[in-house]
Amino acid sequence: MPPKAADREAGYFSTLAAERLDIALCRASSLVARAAEARAAESGIGVGSHLVLKMLAEVGPSSQRALSDQLRIDRSVMVGICDGLEQAGHVRRERDAGDRRAYAVTVTTSGRRLLTEAEHAVPDFLDDTFQELSPAEREQLSALLAKVLRLPS
Repeated sequence: MPPKAADREAGYFSTLAAERLDIALCRASSLVARAAEARAAESGIGVGSHLVLKMLAEVGPSSQRALSDQLRIDRSVMVGICDGLEQAGHVRRERDAGDRRAYAVTVTTSGRRLLTEAEHAVPDFLDDTFQELSPAEREQLSALLAKVLRLPS
């Protein structure tokens, strides 16, 4: 008996992903991003907001442009993220002393508290998301992604 169309279609992605690394990587990235957003929603802070607070806490006041460029978040999306964080009192925007046309975004005490809470959830998220990988495989994946992204090792 020939396989049903639904069975053939369901198995096609496995074949495609095995043949095309780019397709597999895009699908994996999408799955991780959806899982991250779902987990972030539970903690009350989106992934973009989390990344902005983390960068501000680590590097200090930054322009929205620098945040956008470094975090690879579209500038129009960054405006919305900063607006929401500012309205909630987690960041403040002030004129940049070095460039009076720009604003520096600074994390507040409230933002640091929210970041600390969000950071506590990260290890469990990573364990849940990458549970199929051994610790050695996670390290290998991290090293390979750093290579693909041309990150310093």
